[in-house]
Amino acid sequence: MANSHSPDFKDRLSNAAKAKRAVLEKFKAAPGPEDPVVQQREAERRAVVEARAQRLAEREAARQAHEAELAEQARRAAEAAAEEARRVAEAAAEAERQAAELAALEAADAEERDAALKAEQKAARDARYAARKAAKKERRRGY
Repeated sequence: MANSHSPDFKDRLSNAAKAKRAVLEKFKAAPGPEDPVVQQREAERRAVVEARAQRLAEREAARQAHEAELAEQARRAAEAAAEEARRVAEAAAEAERQAAELAALEAADAEERDAALKAEQKAARDARYAARKAAKKERRRGY
């Protein structure tokens, strides 16, 4: 069955030309760059771009201020840690000095006890020797 409407080549050419003319008229009817509506839209776009750039600059300034604050806090923390390390080292040195004094006192005390023990042992040994000698003398005399 044949199509009731079968456009021929001439109809297609004229339809294409009409479509091109319609697009060209639409383009010509569009407002130009000097139109107040276009200028207003362009001004709004520029304002949005400037506001975005300003917000970006403010965020960057805030970020830099925050980084500077963090660096200052880190510096203070490092100083505090160094001070604490110095105090700990001083306390350790003092504890070591006291331990050395205590060890010296204990060594002197141990030496003193050792000398007293040796003197006691010598006195006991001398007493035993004197007792043996006295017993031997007594046996010789026959008492």
